Amino acid sequence: MPSTIDEIRTDLETRLTAARNAQDVRNAQIEYLGKKGTVTALLKQISGVAEDQRRQFGEQVNALKQWAAQAIEQRLSNLSSTARRYDIDFSLPGQLMPAGKKHILTQVEEEVESVFLSMGFDIEEGPEIEQEYYNFEALNIPADHPARDMQNTFYLAPGMLLRTHTSPIQVRTMKRENPPIRMIATGRCYRRDAVDASHTPVFTQVEGLVIDKSITFADLKGVLQEFVRGVFGSSTNVKLLPSFFPFVEPGAETAISCPICGGKGCPTCKNSGWIEMGGSGMVHQNVLREVGYDTSIYQGFAFGWGIERIAMIKYGIRDIRMFYDNDLDFLGQF
Repeated sequence: MPSTIDEIRTDLETRLTAARNAQDVRNAQIEYLGKKGTVTALLKQISGVAEDQRRQFGEQVNALKQWAAQAIEQRLSNLSSTARRYDIDFSLPGQLMPAGKKHILTQVEEEVESVFLSMGFDIEEGPEIEQEYYNFEALNIPADHPARDMQNTFYLAPGMLLRTHTSPIQVRTMKRENPPIRMIATGRCYRRDAVDASHTPVFTQVEGLVIDKSITFADLKGVLQEFVRGVFGSSTNVKLLPSFFPFVEPGAETAISCPICGGKGCPTCKNSGWIEMGGSGMVHQNVLREVGYDTSIYQGFAFGWGIERIAMIKYGIRDIRMFYDNDLDFLGQF
């Protein structure tokens, strides 16, 4: 009889080792521990064994039953762990999860900053909620100027407003630091403009300022030339057209040769070969005096361009509203 018990144990071990899945183990469990199973049949034989062998035989059969139950549970557990570990077909192609990216305006803003950093400019920051003094008065914009009208500016409280340009950062920098100064400032600005293809109440601006001894208009053009070639390509040219801005004298509108047609003429540049990009000029002496600079020693130039404008020309985008519509098909192109 012991040989029968050993044979049953060996047979069950072989079955469990060969089992490839849980169903194979369950079949073995029924075959050995079920109502008509091999081990169950041995349990039924205990009462018929001679009295002097009954106790020993009973202990051996019960030990076999306990071992069989434990071996079956262990094999099921092992198969379950293996299934969890290898239930992946590593030969299948992976699935790319959609990832976020920088907005096109952020990309252009960083590209602009990179060009000026390469020329030795510092990047300055300032508050979007600004004092009326820094936004207008310190920049030689008189009280009767149209820009100060409530129809054009978001006033929050007496003397406080949402900045209409990043120029207040220039004033704050000049009041804080002594020349020489070479800086740019980028950030959001706010004006009460009706929304159309070229205007939104919120826009992004980059402004530059250089203050030092013996600064001339030629320095302004040289910096702008280097800037536009860094952003639009080495064949892009700059020209300065006479214009008026309260905080510069003389003032100029900056135009660049059209990057779309190379200056030959196209619908984007209205067949002129040139595109106006923003204002510039020599810092007005009233502004320099307001911040405490000696105008007999120091001169400077300033300029301001829209980031949206730069992005529209660079990528051929015709409607400024596309930057703010959250159209992922559009934004995903950049």
